[in-house]
Amino acid sequence: MLNEGLILMSVGMGTVFSFLVILWFAVFCMSKIVLFLNKIFPEETQAPAAAKAAVATAGAEIAIAIAAAKNRK
Repeated sequence: MLNEGLILMSVGMGTVFSFLVILWFAVFCMSKIVLFLNKIFPEETQAPAAAKAAVATAGAEIAIAIAAAKNRK
């Protein structure tokens, strides 16, 4: 009975280990493929000036809201 348990445990752990090795290999290969594809088809970058303008506008809106709140008292 104990031998059967050890055999079952070994088969189960071997199956899990094999699955994890295959999963690691698949993730490793996919990362290499994605890096290769990023060299061929680079992502478009957005202009940083537009982002700064949006931040400045948000800051101005916050300042207006604070000034309005202070004047309301």
